Amino acid sequence: MNCQSDHSAPLRVLVTGGSGLVGRAIQHVVREEGGAKEGEEWIFLTSKDANLMSMEETRAVFEKHRPTHVIHLAAMVGGLFKNMKYNLDFWRNNIYINDNVLQAAHEVGAVKVVSCLSTCIFPDKTSYPIDETMIHNGPPHESNFGYAYAKRMIDVHNRAYFQQYGRCFTAVIPTNVFGPHDNFSIEDGHVLPGLIHKAYIAQKEGKPLVVWGSGSPRRQFIYSLDLARLFLWVLREYPEVDPVILSVGEEEEVSIKEAAEAVVQALDFKGEVVFDTSKADGQFKKTASNAKLHRYLPEFTFTPFTQALKETCDWFVANYDSARK
Repeated sequence: MNCQSDHSAPLRVLVTGGSGLVGRAIQHVVREEGGAKEGEEWIFLTSKDANLMSMEETRAVFEKHRPTHVIHLAAMVGGLFKNMKYNLDFWRNNIYINDNVLQAAHEVGAVKVVSCLSTCIFPDKTSYPIDETMIHNGPPHESNFGYAYAKRMIDVHNRAYFQQYGRCFTAVIPTNVFGPHDNFSIEDGHVLPGLIHKAYIAQKEGKPLVVWGSGSPRRQFIYSLDLARLFLWVLREYPEVDPVILSVGEEEEVSIKEAAEAVVQALDFKGEVVFDTSKADGQFKKTASNAKLHRYLPEFTFTPFTQALKETCDWFVANYDSARK
């Protein structure tokens, strides 16, 4: 489904979740890399500006800024163990947020909305690599079904807004995002920032680095700054309502064991690395195809994983006191 978002005047872009990992990366690209065009206005919302679970507050903040374009990043998020505990909360809160944001965007006449999904929305039992046509082909992994179904519903929302109102609302599906300003919580964070934090502490205390699980699951990691650059392309150029996977290629997939080894190298960790196999592994793999992205942007080059990881580790060490953890 192709949609043309005709808009010649300078954009006024509202970014929800503007202080999170991806929001901060988009801020960096817009402000430090010249990502914004002349006359454009970029507004980065945080949870202090509005509670997006409230329609009243969401409507008010959209009325205040009246964006022409929206990048929707805000969500209730967490790692494997937090998801396993709170599936109902993840389902309800994200459904409210997404419904409120898309409806408020529609009401103020926003020309385009780009929402952020996740590869965990894909069916658990599937063939690999996964592509954009397979989102609804079966239930997601049971560990985070609440979050996964809520995110899947954004695709349903987008198609319905297009069918009923001709709205150019679309979505991107990044693989595992990491970078500066991530949540480095060991309990609730994602795998890579959690490993970085654990290795940092183990180094300080002279103890072994304990990696949860067997280390065998495989993941594709995308650097937040690469993702931010691609988000701007989707906002300006991508013509479809159907989502697009934003990811490094299948050949760039790494095991959790390899990721841990890369963290050890980046932090120059000298201790022992131990795998705690009593902890759950989660989904073994969710290999995604970036063929669609590659068709549109054959020249795009991703930051090499080891370089991106080193930059992330350096940022974490330099900002340890203020980092989310």
